[in-house]
Amino acid sequence: MQRSMGARHLVMIAMGGVIGSGLFLSSGYTISQAGPLGAVIAYAIGAVVVYLVMACLGELAVAYPVSGAFHIYAARSINPATGFATAWLYWLCWVVALGSEFTAAGILMQRWFPSVDVWVWCLIFAALLFVLNAISARVFGETEFWFSLIKVTAILLLIVLGGMAIFGFTPLSAEPHPPVFFNNFVTEDGLFPVGIGGIVVTSLAVFYAFSGSELIGVAAGETKDPGKNIPKALRSTVIRLVIFFIGAITIIAAIVPYEQTGVTDSPFVTVYDYIGIPFAADIMNFVIITALLSAGNSGLFSCARMLFSLAEEGHAPRAFTRLTKRGIPLIALSVSMVGGLASLISSVVAPGTVYLMLVSVAGFAVVAVWMSITASLFFHRRKFVREGGDVSTLQYKTPLYPVVPILAFVLLAISLVAVAFDPNQVAALYFGVPFTVACYVYFWWRHGRKGAGKAQAQDQDPALAEEPSQAN
Repeated sequence: MQRSMGARHLVMIAMGGVIGSGLFLSSGYTISQAGPLGAVIAYAIGAVVVYLVMACLGELAVAYPVSGAFHIYAARSINPATGFATAWLYWLCWVVALGSEFTAAGILMQRWFPSVDVWVWCLIFAALLFVLNAISARVFGETEFWFSLIKVTAILLLIVLGGMAIFGFTPLSAEPHPPVFFNNFVTEDGLFPVGIGGIVVTSLAVFYAFSGSELIGVAAGETKDPGKNIPKALRSTVIRLVIFFIGAITIIAAIVPYEQTGVTDSPFVTVYDYIGIPFAADIMNFVIITALLSAGNSGLFSCARMLFSLAEEGHAPRAFTRLTKRGIPLIALSVSMVGGLASLISSVVAPGTVYLMLVSVAGFAVVAVWMSITASLFFHRRKFVREGGDVSTLQYKTPLYPVVPILAFVLLAISLVAVAFDPNQVAALYFGVPFTVACYVYFWWRHGRKGAGKAQAQDQDPALAEEPSQAN
């Protein structure tokens, strides 16, 4: 593959995967469930976990700057079976997301084109994203940069103008509004009107809302100067996510009473109307469609690289390793798109069975993959030191090792345990755990000791060790 993407492309790819309907649509639901202050705290907890995971990812991505890298980390540092399960979990996660995003974008397009069926828009958007991914990695990265820029602009507009409105300055509004300050944070029932339990439950969903930031690791193999650009992109991504998510939630919670928040309307539309921005609903409809396409664009990229990387390891058909002249794994890309369309069809044909199972596994996969990243870093660093490596020579090293990977792993594990007590999310365990076990069983049945032996041989292969040694 060709190393054609810079730090700005990596940042926007990660932002594209993270910032989607979860912020633009579901943030109102988060506030209604946790209360104004509770929602801010829940997103702050999510931001801490994202930082911990990204700190672990940075060292691994610089050590192994290969495409579709998550399962490579796990296979090298833990065992090949864990790498196999991690790859298929993550691939399925984004395949399901593709189907959901095509459907949601098609529904939103009916606001302007009510006579055009949703499935027509789904096919149009699927074709568009496929072409953008099939041309070259740089075209994909450049497209994702502009997709994400639209979303970021909408968020910054809300934060800046909403912040002014909090203090009573609304020059765009036909009717002046008095300052609201942060009075909504103190409700009749106190600072936490729905109790601390609302924060805990919301924190679980917030972990999923931040998923996509790890896409920097997937794109590591197509990044120029990974030792420099990957750490830079990771730092920029975490800082921007904290500002955008927590800033937007704080503005929304301050302006919109939490009793009026929910999932029926985007809270962004409510705030834009309050500020006095004309055509607020149409503007946000466009932004949300862009957000969905942006997330789908990043997801399709990730799916293709995972299949390519699995095939290189010998754990998927070798045909997935075939590249175009511009370094695109076209067969892997095509199969991933077919999987996304199959997910879309199942959401219509069997929403209560097949699609429910897929969505549940996808939700479980996000936390499972993050746990895999943190565990991989823990064992990777330990092995590096045991074999005589000097930590001071690392181009990027996770701070406060081993506290950071252990703390991140524990917090993520707690979130999975807590899911069992939430009836709305417990299906993630019902389907996610059996799917993961099935991946391990299949790997051991199909590859057995041969699979483990091959991974060990690759670890000792000087050609494979070339990139890690250069980065370190």
